[in-house]
Amino acid sequence: MAFCNMCGAQIADGTTCVSCAARMSAAAAAPAGAGAPAAAVPVGGMSDNVAGMLAYFTIIPAIIFLVMEPYNKNRFVRFHAWQSIFFCLGMIAVWIAYAIVATVLVFVPILGHVVNLLLWATLLFGEIIVWVILVVKANGGQMWKLPVIGDMAERQANAM
Repeated sequence: MAFCNMCGAQIADGTTCVSCAARMSAAAAAPAGAGAPAAAVPVGGMSDNVAGMLAYFTIIPAIIFLVMEPYNKNRFVRFHAWQSIFFCLGMIAVWIAYAIVATVLVFVPILGHVVNLLLWATLLFGEIIVWVILVVKANGGQMWKLPVIGDMAERQANAM
């Protein structure tokens, strides 16, 4: 069995994806922005899911997608760009708090260093796991929201 390059659905060898063909024909029949799925409508030569995914690679692409003309009109791309910005700012705040705690833990002889290492590893791997989930969900065309940050990003995306 093979997989569709567009949506990842399992298809028989040598055939085309039925769900992608249906989405593409529905997107062609419907006027632009009339309820077509996020991953099916290309934006400025790049599909929405790819633009949403790229918004999570540092804060710079997210700002670029909010400023550039074809992307800043798309709610899906704006949502992921805002969520990426809020996620980056939140992680900066978390790492500043960690730096303060780590400075205090340095003065505890052995246990402080062990706790510091465990705290650092937990923060690092937690951030990487959340980031990978955000990238995969955006690439899948889903508007997956983080608990607090997602609501703020949704309000910002709907503001335009």
